[in-house]
Amino acid sequence: MNPQYPKYQRLKEEISSWIAGGKYRPGDKLPSENELAEQFGLSRQTVRQSIGELVSEGWLSREQGKGTFVAKLQADRRGSGASRMVGLITTHISDYIFPSIVRGVEAALKERGYRLLLSSTEGSKDKERESLETMLSQGVCGLIVEPTKSAEGNPNYEAFMALEYHGIPMLMINEQYPDLDWPCVKVDDEAGGALATEHLLAAGHRAIAGLFKTDDLQGVHRMKGFVQAHRERRLSVPPDLLVRYRTENRDSRPHEALRELLSRPEPPTAIVCYNDQLAVSLLDVIREEGLRVPENLSIVSFDDSFLATATEIKLTTVSHPKAELGELAANLLVTMLEKDVVGRSEGHVYAPHLVLRTSTAPLHSF
Repeated sequence: MNPQYPKYQRLKEEISSWIAGGKYRPGDKLPSENELAEQFGLSRQTVRQSIGELVSEGWLSREQGKGTFVAKLQADRRGSGASRMVGLITTHISDYIFPSIVRGVEAALKERGYRLLLSSTEGSKDKERESLETMLSQGVCGLIVEPTKSAEGNPNYEAFMALEYHGIPMLMINEQYPDLDWPCVKVDDEAGGALATEHLLAAGHRAIAGLFKTDDLQGVHRMKGFVQAHRERRLSVPPDLLVRYRTENRDSRPHEALRELLSRPEPPTAIVCYNDQLAVSLLDVIREEGLRVPENLSIVSFDDSFLATATEIKLTTVSHPKAELGELAANLLVTMLEKDVVGRSEGHVYAPHLVLRTSTAPLHSF
């Protein structure tokens, strides 16, 4: 419990986290006031205040002579009045493509009479759980989530299922956890990886390095497309040209690997980058090696973000709908809310396209 809050508030948050995390489900009986007082070293009056507020807010219900139970959220709480608030959990909020996604979600919700509550996991599974618990305790009527490190499993499965137990619709964006049957709005990242790689192969490049962040499924699928494009031309990918990294070493591992590759007697002539953010950061490595884009090295990246045109190198990049994706996700979720559907709506997969700029050139064209 957070020591900065009053005692009754701390206990209230603790009980809310039990419910949000699935420890106690609708209909389950809570420990008695005496048991809670003893467990947390609190007075019965403090416990009674915490329970009373949770009852008045609709999270708990009292049954005379039986005890206190976890309540199921009522339909009117999920779709009317002050509760018309939708939660959005993303890995980041103010960085890279996320402001555009957030604007898209917010605009669509506002048009349909809903408000937005934001939270960021900053790439942490623990913070994802905290965000889920906060969203439930804040009484959101629906939730849009970008999974955190989606390729590394879902340790927060119980917290996600708690949303379903309470009848709260959820929709995922950019990727989804395989163990959750929720609709998802995303880009076909495998097709994007193949598209980026085929563009370079068609230009005559054969020594192509791929740099992919593989603790999320977006990166895994982009890498799969990279490999598949080679296979379709009956080409194999040299293992040392496939660079995989994680969120924690994204500022070091790709840069060190590219520096080593470019210092070889026969360096790669092209690279496919996980996203525009990585591509722009690698330009310093390329300059340090005395090379130029695209004269010595062609680059294709992903997301068509503002970074793609932010430097003197204008990146050829695979599209991402950003604001449009946010708008569609919000509209699909509101439809689920208004039709009282949880987790059974169809999602949407965007077909990517290549945005051609000046960071690529045919091999030996200079």
